[in-house]
Amino acid sequence: MTHSFSVCLIEDDEIVGEALSDRFMLEGLRCDWFKDGGSAIAALRRQRYDAVVCDIQLPDISGETVFVTLKDMAIDLPPFIFTTAYGSIDRAVNLLKQGAHDFLTKPLDVRILLEKLDQLFEHGQPVAGPGLGLGVSLAMRHIESLLPRLAARSGSILITGESGVGKEEVAHAIHRLADPEDQQPFVAINCGALTETLLEAELFGYMKGAYTGASRDKKGCFELAHGGTLFLDEIGEMSPGMQVKLLRVLQNREIMRVGGDVPIHVDIRLICATHQDLKHMVEVGRFREDLYYRVHVVHVHVPPLRERRDDILWLARKFLAGNEAAHHEACTLTPDAEWALLDYPWPGNVRELKHCLERACILHDTTQMTPQMLFGQPEAPADTADATAVLDNSRSLGDYLNQCERKYLENRLIANAWRIGETAISLGIGRKSLWEKMKKLAIEPPR
Repeated sequence: MTHSFSVCLIEDDEIVGEALSDRFMLEGLRCDWFKDGGSAIAALRRQRYDAVVCDIQLPDISGETVFVTLKDMAIDLPPFIFTTAYGSIDRAVNLLKQGAHDFLTKPLDVRILLEKLDQLFEHGQPVAGPGLGLGVSLAMRHIESLLPRLAARSGSILITGESGVGKEEVAHAIHRLADPEDQQPFVAINCGALTETLLEAELFGYMKGAYTGASRDKKGCFELAHGGTLFLDEIGEMSPGMQVKLLRVLQNREIMRVGGDVPIHVDIRLICATHQDLKHMVEVGRFREDLYYRVHVVHVHVPPLRERRDDILWLARKFLAGNEAAHHEACTLTPDAEWALLDYPWPGNVRELKHCLERACILHDTTQMTPQMLFGQPEAPADTADATAVLDNSRSLGDYLNQCERKYLENRLIANAWRIGETAISLGIGRKSLWEKMKKLAIEPPR
């Protein structure tokens, strides 16, 4: 059995629950045991697990209600394995159609349960700490595993990545981990959106009469963020003059308001972000080397969305659930729409995906989103496109059909987060048949 993975066990039977939790620990798994659905929901909202083993019959609410409630909250759910008596098999099958991973009948065969868990963990990595809602891809889960350590330290953090990848979301996650009680301020400012004079006033504040229009004293971002987090977005856009002033503040931890003569001590956690290559900017003289080493104590790089395709559908469902929470009618994606989202390169990254879904929800009064609604493109004549693909290649018809089948299966597996059982049900075939097709077409889950 793979070690260091965590299991959420939801079981009201004292004998079964104690036996399973003891066996999980003997296998090297971390196990939290809950005896009712309400406490399990609360735990799954604040804690990340690698798998959930849930009884369908619970004393307060059903296991089905636990699963559906968490799905409606757009929480990043781990694979659910339900346990059920023979009389509830129909309910278990219905849960598989809704996205559950698998089910086992009681009395449980622990060996089979452990085998299923081992298969789940075979190609994955253990999650660490509470779910931060950044993504489900290995890249984002790795970033999440680093954040608790970063939040526990006060050194400057530099977050890099293309525009729209979610750098500010990472900064917010660090702040939430450092301040779980939500008592300290989080102040963000875009350094590229203001002129040097305005940026200085926004960062350091000003005194009454410092310049025309300064009718009162005003605190700057550094003072407002005292005791909390200051997020400087697009720090690469900062002018050379402001770089000097920022360096002085970071060295002394004191700011001087514009027009003031009394230094003010500030205690902040500084997080900077940029889409530019600061090291290259230092080499060409566009960014101060001493400031670079001040803000580059810890570096976190957020990959573009096209390099973490596992996050696309997860984010899409999260955004659609957010639209529903904002009093919009619930929207879902058709299978064709899911494939279209996965095939699109997303040059604008997460921001573009969010705006795409918001626009579709606003413009179309429907509960089913199609590719044409998302991208505003007329349907391509499939017969013509397919025929052209065949004619443009000298391959045999069999090779072409294999390629089409491989792409189709890959899209369905990605859409179902590589859950074999769920994908097989959506395709209307058995698990064994799907495994054989994957082997034949050389389809392997991401490692």
